[in-house]
Amino acid sequence: MKVFKFGGASVKDAAGVKNILGVLLHMGFKDTLIVVSAMGKTTNALEQVVHSFFENKEQFTQDLQKVREYHHRIIEDLFESESAVISQRVNALFDGVLTFLNTTDIKEYSLVYDQVVSVGELVSTTIISAYMESEGMENTWLDARECIKTDTYFRDANLYWTDTEAAIQQSVNGKSTLISQGFIGSTSNGLTTTLGREGSDYSAAIFAHALGADSVTIWKDVPGVLNGDPRKFSDTVLLDQISYREAIELAFYGASVIHPKTLQPLQRKGIPLYVKSFENPQNKGTAVSKGKRLYPEVPCYIVKNDQTLLKLSSKDFSFMVEDNISEIFALLHQYQMRVEMIQNSAISFSICIYNKYNKLEPLLEALKTKFKLEVTDGVSLYTIRHFDKPAINFIKNKVGEILVEQRTTDTAQFVVRE
Repeated sequence: MKVFKFGGASVKDAAGVKNILGVLLHMGFKDTLIVVSAMGKTTNALEQVVHSFFENKEQFTQDLQKVREYHHRIIEDLFESESAVISQRVNALFDGVLTFLNTTDIKEYSLVYDQVVSVGELVSTTIISAYMESEGMENTWLDARECIKTDTYFRDANLYWTDTEAAIQQSVNGKSTLISQGFIGSTSNGLTTTLGREGSDYSAAIFAHALGADSVTIWKDVPGVLNGDPRKFSDTVLLDQISYREAIELAFYGASVIHPKTLQPLQRKGIPLYVKSFENPQNKGTAVSKGKRLYPEVPCYIVKNDQTLLKLSSKDFSFMVEDNISEIFALLHQYQMRVEMIQNSAISFSICIYNKYNKLEPLLEALKTKFKLEVTDGVSLYTIRHFDKPAINFIKNKVGEILVEQRTTDTAQFVVRE
């Protein structure tokens, strides 16, 4: 068994769906499990539905209708005689979301988010599975919620590995070509959960680990893993090969091609990962496997925008030691902040964080009771892996005011006010 993962950009329209079939014909689709994301920017659109539900209830029905219409246009472009049947299946999924929103009294934002946003993957795979059948590619549609078992940490759920492996093996056993959803799972009582934004890569790795797959291929709109985001850096270089360890480092610092959680389950079983272009499937792409040196050996650039820099010090100018720091981290965990960079001295402690769940204000109020606090919003974090002097000079000439600079043997980081 091999695992293919296709992201939203690869299925943003009917032409993209047709192209997937071309990739499958080129690569072979027998003994293959295909993991697919929501189409195009559907996840963003469904996030707006959730926002409207909590902030402007007169609007959320219209927002959901726009998402429904977008998918119906794709159905009309793909199907002829079967379009009514497929539309009926898709409508049933959207109607389920609408019924949920019209009847629920749940106030927890993240729980509602997961029940709504997950429909994107269910709809995309329903359409693609049906189109494959119409083109003579027999396949089994697999509900990932029946396989991916998680806790109730909505929007970033943690996996129950034993239950998940057993469910996947039972569901996949004896089947040749399967299509399932990335990003989603379920709790023991049947509530839908999500694995974090861009979690479809992680889903593919979970399936591969449970099945002992030969390989995982992530199909992207780029030729492979590049040494920088081509939207932010010119003259990027394709990395032909990297090790699991290096890929994990790049993912940790925010490289957008591979999800941070994706690599650990693959590494545990030595399953190689390939990142390839769905536009040019014949090209080699990037291979990620055990013990492979970075090749070519070039600096790698990563940028994270929309960060917040906190500078803390004790109110009595005492040392920032274990007790202070442990209290700070307890609050960061409580308010679900992702820590991107840390720098401390005897009397100060600086942290660059990402306010993913919009809980910055209560965090700041809690910190102000114990510490002096300086807050700088809207900063960017630049990271250079395998830096050299020209790379450092390149970043310093490119960015605005550098607020914090930090270097280790392999990595240089800069918090920048653009």
